[in-house]
Amino acid sequence: MSAKKTVVTAVAAALLLPALTAGPALAAPRPDPKNPVGKARKQPAPPASMSTVGGSLLGKPGTQVKLGPGAPALPATLSGLSWIVADAESGEVLAAHNAHWRLPPASTLKMLFADTVLPTLPKNQVHKVKDEELEGVGAGSSLVGVKEDLDYTVHDLWLGVFLRSGNDAVHVLSAMNGGVEKTVADMQAHAEELQALDTHVVSPDGYDAPGQVSSAYDLTLFARSGLQKKDFREYCATAQAEFPGEQKPGKPREHFAIQNTNRLMTGAYGVNPYKGIAGVKNGNTTNAGATFTGVAQRGARKLLVTVMNPAEGANAVYEETAALLDWGFAAAGKVTPVGELVPPKSADTSSLGSPAQSHEQEQQAAAEQSSGGVGTALAVAGGVLIAIAGGGFVVNRRWPKGRRGRRAAHD
Repeated sequence: MSAKKTVVTAVAAALLLPALTAGPALAAPRPDPKNPVGKARKQPAPPASMSTVGGSLLGKPGTQVKLGPGAPALPATLSGLSWIVADAESGEVLAAHNAHWRLPPASTLKMLFADTVLPTLPKNQVHKVKDEELEGVGAGSSLVGVKEDLDYTVHDLWLGVFLRSGNDAVHVLSAMNGGVEKTVADMQAHAEELQALDTHVVSPDGYDAPGQVSSAYDLTLFARSGLQKKDFREYCATAQAEFPGEQKPGKPREHFAIQNTNRLMTGAYGVNPYKGIAGVKNGNTTNAGATFTGVAQRGARKLLVTVMNPAEGANAVYEETAALLDWGFAAAGKVTPVGELVPPKSADTSSLGSPAQSHEQEQQAAAEQSSGGVGTALAVAGGVLIAIAGGGFVVNRRWPKGRRGRRAAHD
Protein backbone atom coordinates (compact mmCIF):
# COMPACT_ATOMS: atom_id res chain seq x y z
CA MET A 1 0.00 0.00 0.00
CA SER A 2 1.42 3.43 -0.92
CA ALA A 3 2.38 6.10 1.59
CA LYS A 4 -0.51 8.25 0.40
CA LYS A 5 -2.97 5.53 1.37
CA THR A 6 -1.40 4.64 4.70
CA VAL A 7 -0.62 8.09 6.03
CA VAL A 8 -3.28 10.52 7.17
CA THR A 9 -1.87 13.81 8.45
CA ALA A 10 -3.17 15.61 11.49
CA VAL A 11 -5.30 17.82 9.23
CA ALA A 12 -7.46 15.02 7.86
CA ALA A 13 -7.47 12.91 10.97
CA ALA A 14 -8.76 15.74 13.13
CA LEU A 15 -12.14 15.28 11.48
CA LEU A 16 -12.25 11.66 12.62
CA LEU A 17 -10.89 11.78 16.15
CA PRO A 18 -11.38 10.71 18.84
CA ALA A 19 -13.79 8.15 17.39
CA LEU A 20 -10.96 6.04 15.98
CA THR A 21 -10.45 2.67 17.68
CA ALA A 22 -7.08 0.95 17.31
CA GLY A 23 -6.90 -2.61 16.06
CA PRO A 24 -4.40 -5.25 17.18
CA ALA A 25 -1.86 -2.61 18.31
CA LEU A 26 -1.70 -2.12 22.05
CA ALA A 27 -3.61 1.11 22.60
CA ALA A 28 -2.66 3.51 25.35
CA PRO A 29 -4.68 2.64 28.46
CA ARG A 30 -7.30 5.08 29.61
CA PRO A 31 -6.18 7.11 32.60
CA ASP A 32 -7.25 5.74 35.96
CA PRO A 33 -8.67 8.70 37.94
CA LYS A 34 -7.84 6.86 41.17
CA ASN A 35 -4.17 6.52 40.21
CA PRO A 36 -3.31 9.20 37.64
CA VAL A 37 0.00 9.37 35.85
CA GLY A 38 2.32 11.71 37.69
CA LYS A 39 0.46 11.29 40.98
CA ALA A 40 1.26 14.06 43.46
CA ARG A 41 4.62 13.50 45.07
CA LYS A 42 7.19 15.35 47.07
CA GLN A 43 9.02 17.65 44.69
CA PRO A 44 12.68 16.58 44.46
CA ALA A 45 15.36 19.26 44.47
CA PRO A 46 17.29 19.95 41.25
CA PRO A 47 21.10 19.87 41.24
CA ALA A 48 22.72 23.00 42.62
CA SER A 49 24.60 23.45 39.35
CA MET A 50 24.07 22.01 35.90
CA SER A 51 25.54 22.23 32.42
CA THR A 52 25.81 25.74 30.99
CA VAL A 53 25.53 24.73 27.33
CA GLY A 54 23.44 27.47 25.74
CA GLY A 55 24.14 30.05 28.44
CA SER A 56 25.04 30.42 32.10
CA LEU A 57 21.47 31.04 33.24
CA LEU A 58 20.42 27.66 31.90
CA GLY A 59 22.79 26.01 34.36
CA LYS A 60 21.08 27.54 37.37
CA PRO A 61 18.29 25.75 39.28
CA GLY A 62 14.78 27.18 39.24
CA THR A 63 12.91 29.30 36.72
CA GLN A 64 14.87 31.59 34.41
CA VAL A 65 12.95 34.33 32.61
CA LYS A 66 13.50 38.03 31.86
CA LEU A 67 10.14 39.70 31.41
CA GLY A 68 10.03 43.00 29.55
CA PRO A 69 7.29 45.64 29.33
CA GLY A 70 3.96 44.08 28.40
CA ALA A 71 5.18 40.51 28.79
CA PRO A 72 2.67 38.13 30.38
CA ALA A 73 3.54 36.29 33.57
CA LEU A 74 4.42 32.64 33.28
CA PRO A 75 1.57 30.17 33.95
CA ALA A 76 1.04 29.83 37.69
CA THR A 77 0.27 26.10 37.78
CA LEU A 78 3.43 24.61 36.26
CA SER A 79 4.65 21.49 38.06
CA GLY A 80 7.14 19.92 35.63
CA LEU A 81 10.51 19.14 37.16
CA SER A 82 12.08 20.64 34.06
CA TRP A 83 10.82 22.61 31.05
CA ILE A 84 11.95 24.94 28.30
CA VAL A 85 10.34 27.34 25.80
CA ALA A 86 12.41 28.16 22.70
CA ASP A 87 12.03 29.77 19.32
CA ALA A 88 12.43 26.89 16.87
CA GLU A 89 14.14 28.97 14.20
CA SER A 90 16.33 31.51 15.99
CA GLY A 91 17.07 29.11 18.85
CA GLU A 92 16.43 31.78 21.48
CA VAL A 93 15.34 30.30 24.82
CA LEU A 94 12.48 32.49 26.05
CA ALA A 95 12.18 30.84 29.46
CA ALA A 96 13.36 27.70 31.20
CA HIS A 97 13.08 25.77 34.45
CA ASN A 98 15.95 23.43 35.39
CA ALA A 99 16.64 23.11 31.68
CA HIS A 100 19.74 20.92 32.08
CA TRP A 101 18.44 18.63 34.84
CA ARG A 102 19.43 15.11 33.75
CA LEU A 103 16.26 13.03 34.03
CA PRO A 104 14.92 9.80 32.51
CA PRO A 105 13.51 10.76 29.08
CA ALA A 106 11.06 7.90 28.34
CA SER A 107 9.97 7.69 24.69
CA THR A 108 10.89 11.29 23.89
CA LEU A 109 14.34 9.74 23.38
CA LYS A 110 12.87 8.24 20.19
CA MET A 111 13.36 11.70 18.66
CA LEU A 112 17.11 11.13 18.88
CA PHE A 113 16.65 7.57 17.59
CA ALA A 114 14.74 8.82 14.55
CA ASP A 115 17.07 11.74 13.89
CA THR A 116 20.01 9.32 13.95
CA VAL A 117 18.62 6.33 12.03
CA LEU A 118 16.12 7.84 9.55
CA PRO A 119 18.82 8.88 7.04
CA THR A 120 20.36 5.39 6.95
CA LEU A 121 17.39 3.31 5.74
CA PRO A 122 15.42 3.84 2.49
CA LYS A 123 11.74 4.17 3.37
CA ASN A 124 10.64 1.67 0.69
CA GLN A 125 13.04 -1.05 1.85
CA VAL A 126 11.19 -4.24 2.81
CA HIS A 127 12.30 -6.31 5.78
CA LYS A 128 11.09 -9.68 7.10
CA VAL A 129 11.11 -9.59 10.91
CA LYS A 130 13.05 -12.28 12.75
CA ASP A 131 12.22 -13.66 16.19
CA GLU A 132 15.48 -12.45 17.71
CA GLU A 133 14.82 -8.86 16.64
CA LEU A 134 11.90 -8.66 19.08
CA GLU A 135 13.54 -10.48 21.99
CA GLY A 136 15.00 -7.36 23.58
CA VAL A 137 11.72 -5.44 23.83
CA GLY A 138 11.15 -4.56 27.49
CA ALA A 139 8.22 -5.93 29.48
CA GLY A 140 5.21 -3.62 29.42
CA SER A 141 6.54 -1.69 26.41
CA SER A 142 4.29 0.28 24.11
CA LEU A 143 3.88 -1.75 20.93
CA VAL A 144 2.49 -1.18 17.46
CA GLY A 145 1.99 -4.88 16.72
CA VAL A 146 5.02 -5.97 14.67
CA LYS A 147 5.04 -9.75 14.18
CA GLU A 148 7.89 -12.11 13.36
CA ASP A 149 8.07 -13.72 9.89
CA LEU A 150 6.05 -10.89 8.32
CA ASP A 151 7.30 -8.25 5.87
CA TYR A 152 7.24 -4.52 6.67
CA THR A 153 8.57 -1.52 4.82
CA VAL A 154 10.80 0.94 6.64
CA HIS A 155 7.97 3.43 6.15
CA ASP A 156 5.57 1.12 8.02
CA LEU A 157 8.00 0.76 10.90
CA TRP A 158 8.54 4.51 11.27
CA LEU A 159 4.79 4.99 11.44
CA GLY A 160 4.81 2.50 14.29
CA VAL A 161 7.57 4.43 16.06
CA PHE A 162 6.05 7.89 15.75
CA LEU A 163 2.34 7.12 16.12
CA ARG A 164 2.26 4.25 18.61
CA SER A 165 5.70 4.77 20.16
CA GLY A 166 6.25 1.11 19.28
CA ASN A 167 9.32 -0.33 20.96
CA ASP A 168 8.89 -3.38 18.74
CA ALA A 169 9.33 -1.20 15.64
CA VAL A 170 12.35 0.51 17.24
CA HIS A 171 14.07 -2.81 17.82
CA VAL A 172 13.47 -4.01 14.27
CA LEU A 173 14.81 -0.76 12.83
CA SER A 174 17.79 -1.01 15.18
CA ALA A 175 18.47 -4.51 13.87
CA MET A 176 18.35 -3.15 10.33
CA ASN A 177 20.81 -0.45 11.40
CA GLY A 178 23.33 -3.03 12.57
CA GLY A 179 21.93 -3.98 15.94
CA VAL A 180 20.90 -2.36 19.21
CA GLU A 181 24.46 -1.91 20.47
CA LYS A 182 25.55 -0.12 17.28
CA THR A 183 22.39 1.99 17.26
CA VAL A 184 22.96 3.10 20.86
CA ALA A 185 26.53 4.08 19.94
CA ASP A 186 25.28 5.94 16.86
CA MET A 187 22.71 7.81 18.95
CA GLN A 188 25.29 8.75 21.57
CA ALA A 189 27.66 10.04 18.90
CA HIS A 190 24.89 12.08 17.28
CA ALA A 191 23.84 13.52 20.65
CA GLU A 192 27.41 14.67 21.19
CA GLU A 193 27.52 16.18 17.69
CA LEU A 194 24.37 18.14 18.55
CA GLN A 195 26.01 19.24 21.83
CA ALA A 196 23.30 17.42 23.76
CA LEU A 197 25.77 16.74 26.56
CA ASP A 198 23.21 15.86 29.25
CA THR A 199 22.20 12.71 27.38
CA HIS A 200 23.41 9.19 28.08
CA VAL A 201 21.82 6.54 25.83
CA VAL A 202 21.36 2.98 27.07
CA SER A 203 18.30 1.80 25.12
CA PRO A 204 17.24 3.17 21.69
CA ASP A 205 13.54 3.21 22.59
CA GLY A 206 13.74 5.23 25.84
CA TYR A 207 12.71 2.25 27.97
CA ASP A 208 13.78 2.73 31.60
CA ALA A 209 17.40 1.64 32.02
CA PRO A 210 19.99 2.42 34.70
CA GLY A 211 21.93 5.54 33.77
CA GLN A 212 19.73 6.53 30.83
CA VAL A 213 19.10 10.27 31.09
CA SER A 214 18.54 13.36 29.01
CA SER A 215 17.24 16.87 29.73
CA ALA A 216 14.58 19.28 28.51
CA TYR A 217 17.34 21.22 26.77
CA ASP A 218 18.70 18.15 24.96
CA LEU A 219 15.28 16.84 23.97
CA THR A 220 14.56 20.23 22.41
CA LEU A 221 17.81 20.00 20.45
CA PHE A 222 16.77 16.56 19.17
CA ALA A 223 13.38 17.85 18.04
CA ARG A 224 14.90 20.87 16.33
CA SER A 225 17.41 18.71 14.50
CA GLY A 226 14.80 16.14 13.48
CA LEU A 227 12.50 18.81 12.09
CA GLN A 228 15.13 19.56 9.45
CA LYS A 229 14.24 16.24 7.84
CA LYS A 230 11.20 15.93 5.58
CA ASP A 231 10.34 12.36 6.64
CA PHE A 232 10.68 13.22 10.33
CA ARG A 233 8.26 16.13 9.86
CA GLU A 234 5.82 13.90 7.96
CA TYR A 235 5.78 11.15 10.57
CA CYS A 236 5.53 13.37 13.65
CA ALA A 237 2.65 15.32 12.08
CA THR A 238 0.65 12.19 11.23
CA ALA A 239 -2.39 11.70 13.44
CA GLN A 240 -3.56 8.35 12.11
CA ALA A 241 -2.52 5.73 9.58
CA GLU A 242 -3.01 2.09 8.60
CA PHE A 243 -0.50 -0.51 9.75
CA PRO A 244 0.07 -3.94 8.17
CA GLY A 245 -1.55 -6.85 9.97
CA GLU A 246 -1.87 -10.54 9.17
CA GLN A 247 -1.11 -12.06 5.79
CA LYS A 248 -3.54 -14.88 5.01
CA PRO A 249 -2.72 -17.15 2.05
CA GLY A 250 -4.33 -16.03 -1.18
CA LYS A 251 -5.75 -12.82 0.31
CA PRO A 252 -4.62 -9.18 0.40
CA ARG A 253 -2.60 -8.16 3.45
CA GLU A 254 -4.81 -6.98 6.29
CA HIS A 255 -4.31 -3.53 7.82
CA PHE A 256 -5.52 -1.93 11.02
CA ALA A 257 -5.82 1.67 12.15
CA ILE A 258 -3.28 3.27 14.45
CA GLN A 259 -3.58 6.66 16.11
CA ASN A 260 -0.90 9.04 17.32
CA THR A 261 -0.40 9.07 21.09
CA ASN A 262 0.23 12.85 20.99
CA ARG A 263 -2.97 14.08 22.65
CA LEU A 264 -2.39 17.73 21.69
CA MET A 265 -2.75 16.55 18.10
CA THR A 266 -5.63 14.09 18.43
CA GLY A 267 -7.65 15.52 21.29
CA ALA A 268 -7.81 12.08 22.92
CA TYR A 269 -8.73 11.54 26.58
CA GLY A 270 -10.18 14.99 27.10
CA VAL A 271 -7.20 17.05 25.91
CA ASN A 272 -8.07 20.04 23.75
CA PRO A 273 -6.28 19.87 20.37
CA TYR A 274 -3.72 22.65 20.19
CA LYS A 275 -3.90 25.24 17.38
CA GLY A 276 -0.86 25.02 15.17
CA ILE A 277 0.51 21.77 16.59
CA ALA A 278 2.92 19.95 14.27
CA GLY A 279 4.38 17.18 16.50
CA VAL A 280 6.68 15.95 17.92
CA LYS A 281 6.87 13.18 20.63
CA ASN A 282 5.50 12.11 24.00
CA GLY A 283 6.67 9.51 26.49
CA ASN A 284 5.76 7.88 29.78
CA THR A 285 7.55 5.36 31.99
CA THR A 286 7.68 4.53 35.68
CA ASN A 287 10.98 6.32 36.24
CA ALA A 288 10.45 9.23 33.86
CA GLY A 289 6.82 10.00 34.53
CA ALA A 290 5.28 11.85 31.59
CA THR A 291 7.51 13.68 29.12
CA PHE A 292 6.65 15.64 25.99
CA THR A 293 8.24 17.83 23.34
CA GLY A 294 5.89 19.77 21.09
CA VAL A 295 6.33 22.19 18.20
CA ALA A 296 3.65 24.63 17.09
CA GLN A 297 3.27 27.59 14.74
CA ARG A 298 1.23 30.77 14.83
CA GLY A 299 1.79 33.13 11.96
CA ALA A 300 5.48 33.08 11.13
CA ARG A 301 6.58 32.15 14.65
CA LYS A 302 7.40 28.56 15.57
CA LEU A 303 7.99 27.48 19.15
CA LEU A 304 9.39 24.36 20.76
CA VAL A 305 8.35 23.37 24.29
CA THR A 306 9.59 20.44 26.33
CA VAL A 307 8.07 19.42 29.69
CA MET A 308 9.47 16.63 31.87
CA ASN A 309 7.69 14.89 34.73
CA PRO A 310 4.85 17.16 35.89
CA ALA A 311 3.45 16.37 39.31
CA GLU A 312 -0.24 15.66 38.83
CA GLY A 313 -2.81 14.31 36.41
CA ALA A 314 -2.83 12.03 33.40
CA ASN A 315 -2.96 15.00 31.02
CA ALA A 316 -0.70 17.39 32.95
CA VAL A 317 2.21 17.13 30.53
CA TYR A 318 -0.05 18.21 27.66
CA GLU A 319 -1.82 20.91 29.63
CA GLU A 320 1.46 22.42 30.81
CA THR A 321 2.93 22.25 27.30
CA ALA A 322 -0.13 24.05 25.91
CA ALA A 323 0.08 26.68 28.64
CA LEU A 324 3.77 27.29 27.90
CA LEU A 325 3.11 27.50 24.16
CA ASP A 326 0.37 30.06 24.79
CA TRP A 327 2.73 32.02 27.00
CA GLY A 328 5.55 31.83 24.44
CA PHE A 329 3.45 33.13 21.59
CA ALA A 330 2.18 35.99 23.78
CA ALA A 331 5.62 36.78 25.23
CA ALA A 332 7.72 36.61 22.06
CA GLY A 333 9.36 39.97 21.44
CA LYS A 334 8.58 41.08 25.00
CA VAL A 335 11.20 39.03 26.86
CA THR A 336 14.97 38.96 26.83
CA PRO A 337 16.23 35.46 25.96
CA VAL A 338 17.85 33.57 28.82
CA GLY A 339 19.93 31.37 26.53
CA GLU A 340 20.04 29.72 23.15
CA LEU A 341 19.78 26.32 21.46
CA VAL A 342 23.34 25.78 20.32
CA PRO A 343 24.29 24.61 16.84
CA PRO A 344 25.89 21.23 16.18
CA LYS A 345 29.68 21.09 16.49
CA SER A 346 30.13 20.84 12.74
CA ALA A 347 27.61 23.54 11.81
CA ASP A 348 28.66 26.42 9.58
CA THR A 349 27.84 29.30 11.91
CA SER A 350 28.35 31.93 9.23
CA SER A 351 25.01 31.02 7.63
CA LEU A 352 22.24 28.47 7.93
CA GLY A 353 23.60 25.23 9.33
CA SER A 354 22.48 21.62 9.19
CA PRO A 355 22.54 18.81 11.76
CA ALA A 356 24.11 16.40 9.29
CA GLN A 357 25.94 16.97 6.03
CA SER A 358 23.59 14.63 4.17
CA HIS A 359 20.61 16.90 4.84
CA GLU A 360 21.99 20.27 3.74
CA GLN A 361 20.53 20.08 0.23
CA GLU A 362 17.14 18.92 1.53
CA GLN A 363 16.98 21.80 4.01
CA GLN A 364 17.81 24.39 1.36
CA ALA A 365 15.22 22.97 -1.05
CA ALA A 366 12.57 22.82 1.67
CA ALA A 367 13.27 26.41 2.66
CA GLU A 368 12.89 27.60 -0.92
CA GLN A 369 9.59 25.77 -1.33
CA SER A 370 8.14 27.08 1.93
CA SER A 371 8.37 30.84 1.30
CA GLY A 372 11.08 31.55 3.81
CA GLY A 373 10.27 28.73 6.17
CA VAL A 374 6.69 29.65 7.04
CA GLY A 375 4.70 26.41 6.99
CA THR A 376 1.29 26.04 5.38
CA ALA A 377 -1.36 26.29 8.07
CA LEU A 378 -4.61 24.46 7.36
CA ALA A 379 -7.66 25.21 9.50
CA VAL A 380 -10.14 22.38 10.07
CA ALA A 381 -13.11 21.61 12.26
CA GLY A 382 -14.28 25.22 12.43
CA GLY A 383 -10.96 26.45 13.83
CA VAL A 384 -10.80 23.89 16.61
CA LEU A 385 -7.49 22.59 15.27
CA ILE A 386 -4.93 24.16 12.99
CA ALA A 387 -2.40 21.57 11.90
CA ILE A 388 0.79 22.03 9.94
CA ALA A 389 1.17 19.39 7.23
CA GLY A 390 4.31 17.39 7.91
CA GLY A 391 5.90 18.04 4.52
CA GLY A 392 5.21 21.79 4.57
CA PHE A 393 6.32 22.67 8.09
CA VAL A 394 9.98 23.65 7.97
CA VAL A 395 12.22 24.95 10.72
CA ASN A 396 15.08 27.02 9.28
CA ARG A 397 17.70 27.39 11.95
CA ARG A 398 19.71 30.60 12.09
CA TRP A 399 23.09 30.08 13.70
CA PRO A 400 24.71 33.04 15.44
CA LYS A 401 27.53 34.29 13.20
CA GLY A 402 31.00 33.26 14.22
CA ARG A 403 29.88 31.52 17.41
CA ARG A 404 30.00 27.96 18.61
CA GLY A 405 27.87 26.67 21.43
CA ARG A 406 29.34 27.05 24.87
CA ARG A 407 30.20 23.70 26.42
CA ALA A 408 30.50 22.71 30.03
CA ALA A 409 31.36 19.45 31.75
CA HIS A 410 28.59 17.31 33.19
CA ASP A 411 28.11 17.39 36.94
